Amino acid sequence: MLVMRWLVRLLLLLVLSVPVALAAVVMLALDDTPLVAAGVALTPAHIERAKRLLSHNDPRRMRLGVLRTLTISQEDLEVIGNYLIARYASGAARIALQEGAGTVRATFELPSNPFGRYVNMQAELLQTQHLPQVARLRFGRLPVPALVGNWLVEDRFARLQASADFGAAADTVKHVRVNEGLLSVVFVWSAAAEGQLKAALVPADERGRWQVYQARLVELTKQPGLSREVPLDALLVPLLQLATQRAGANGSRAMAENRSALIVLAFYINGKGLAALVPAALDWPTPAPRTVILAGRTDFPEHFAVSAALAAAAGSPLADAVGLYKEVDDARRGSGFSFSDIAADRAGTRFGELAAGSTDGAAKLSRALSSGLRESDLLPEARDLPEFMAEQEFKRRYGGIGQPAYLQMVAEIERRIAALPLYR
Repeated sequence: MLVMRWLVRLLLLLVLSVPVALAAVVMLALDDTPLVAAGVALTPAHIERAKRLLSHNDPRRMRLGVLRTLTISQEDLEVIGNYLIARYASGAARIALQEGAGTVRATFELPSNPFGRYVNMQAELLQTQHLPQVARLRFGRLPVPALVGNWLVEDRFARLQASADFGAAADTVKHVRVNEGLLSVVFVWSAAAEGQLKAALVPADERGRWQVYQARLVELTKQPGLSREVPLDALLVPLLQLATQRAGANGSRAMAENRSALIVLAFYINGKGLAALVPAALDWPTPAPRTVILAGRTDFPEHFAVSAALAAAAGSPLADAVGLYKEVDDARRGSGFSFSDIAADRAGTRFGELAAGSTDGAAKLSRALSSGLRESDLLPEARDLPEFMAEQEFKRRYGGIGQPAYLQMVAEIERRIAALPLYR
């Protein structure tokens, strides 16, 4: 009888102590103030470096089975980390790379709760013969044994290697080196890895939706008697009406359908073709070539459609930075810096956010489509905005990106866009 009472008391103690211990862990792990207060903003310089990096490591030009090294600067690594955090959560990160070691500090903002608004993470990593190992790991005031951190990393990597979807891609990484301000990844490229990465980039359900909107685009562009020049709204509206029909009352699906429709249209307008991301698209029916126009111009549709697709798929900071990069590049060696092109970029970004940024936005777009959507609803007046400025002329008149005169013009563009009923 005495033993039974002792067992009951022990069981009761365990039942009561587990939630207390969990609450203590949560309280130690959460903080009221952020460790990292702000992220890193994307700039045209970041986009330019990313383009050079991708060009240098273009899988189409890689020799199979040959060791290659991908080197990323500390600054660019921070940009990538902050972009991913902004895309999938809320927070910011800072990364410091030293010889043979690296430090990651990150803050993730949580919904309102009684324990704390932020998860602050600090990790110290050491270079090894393969993947870096965790030397120290802390969440808030809660230290986590390095053994646990390393087990988690090794377990996740082992799962990737064993995966039929990502095994070949994971096996490409042979060694990671850390130098002062630089991260170098030594890898061996393979055809299987390329296929797996493309499949991961565009999941099967997304590819299926792309094929649906590609087929609709074929119908639209091959209509008998269709003019060589086609207004943007003549293609955009039917594609998004199909998206609304396919989504029904499902708000989340409406966002996904809108995103797929915008991506298909953007790849058609920029002439790249979906096969750049999905090789199977080479066997899909091909839309007829047409010159798409917006506000009487042939350059506006690409600015608008690409920015809309980027905003729908990747978030507006990336879309804005890509659009701005193009204008800076044009000022150097192209048609010149154009605030009217910036207007088309920004309007496209707002449209992409509306179409795929939230269920409320998708619902608002659906209502606008049912009452009729014209090109004047998409883009504000932009013909009077300064354009065709070479780099020196642009800097003389506006001082450069971020200067007061430039910001004043951007504010005017945003004011015009915000005045359109669709974007209010």
